[in-house]
Amino acid sequence: MTNNQPILASGLRLRRPRITDAEAVAALTYAVCAADGDATVAASAEEIHHLWQDPGFDLAADAWVIEAANGKIVGYEELYNRHGFAAFEGDGYVHPDFPNQGIGTALLRAMEQRARELAPQAEPDLQVYLRNGFGTKDQRAVELHQNEGYAPVRYTWRMEIRLDEPPPAPAWTAGVELRPYDPDGQGRVLHAASEETFKDHWGSVPISYETWQEKTVRRPGFDPSLYFVAWDGDQIAGMSLCRLKPDGMGWVGTLGVRRPWRKRGLGQALLLHSFGEFHRRGVHTVGLGVDAGSLTGATRLYRRVGMEVAHEYVIYQKTLRPGRAPGYAENNDG
Repeated sequence: MTNNQPILASGLRLRRPRITDAEAVAALTYAVCAADGDATVAASAEEIHHLWQDPGFDLAADAWVIEAANGKIVGYEELYNRHGFAAFEGDGYVHPDFPNQGIGTALLRAMEQRARELAPQAEPDLQVYLRNGFGTKDQRAVELHQNEGYAPVRYTWRMEIRLDEPPPAPAWTAGVELRPYDPDGQGRVLHAASEETFKDHWGSVPISYETWQEKTVRRPGFDPSLYFVAWDGDQIAGMSLCRLKPDGMGWVGTLGVRRPWRKRGLGQALLLHSFGEFHRRGVHTVGLGVDAGSLTGATRLYRRVGMEVAHEYVIYQKTLRPGRAPGYAENNDG
């Protein structure tokens, strides 16, 4: 952070993104993810455009691109304030054809400088940290983050299943039923149920209703018919919130069961129902992301229904200020 020597190779320049850069940044994320062996996680231009217009995101201050002499975007980084100016999350990409040119270093340092500018707004006793995730096979990213003072703190998996045949029918918990999801009438109660469900998961922080809407019902591709909400009387017992990704893969974005209904097979029922609906629609590959160290039994459930690990990711963290863990005490799960 204090090194004032030039970082970037000749012909490269760091600048702020413009809204018209979304297509080029999407192409960059695809090139990087494909080179890492998992193009399914690449963001579409529509998704990037949506993030850049998020009320909680400042494109003029919280994102950077590296531009080559010919105008090609070869690097990108964004910084997201997940909670209280204390829990920061980055997402960065360096084009595989431009290694060892200072791109990753320049982006990480720009992002850290911005996080440090925002950190004084956090409660004074809170720990402030910056996290970045990437594939475990990306040795350049590992070395880059270690050189900048980051250390690995958690691993995650992208798991998937191939549905060549219809999945088994779900066995529903007695008294529990699915009801059509009404975004206008049920949004706040679903948000509250989701917050309660995941507060004991590693890395969880409180999410406002407005932020939750941006990440769910306002997200490109939102389809309320793929939101499977299980009710027990007037209480939400669990949820499987799914979507169809731009590449045609089915995606289980949120699968959760509230504590009073756990260990009754409801999570498996929701998952099998989701698989069945995707298969009915002609979608034969379904994926999800999961904390590899989860103590809730999530990984065992996913293996039990036939899912396999398709790609492994690692989360690196740099602590900018020591203190009390932000969010839900970082957390009960592990």
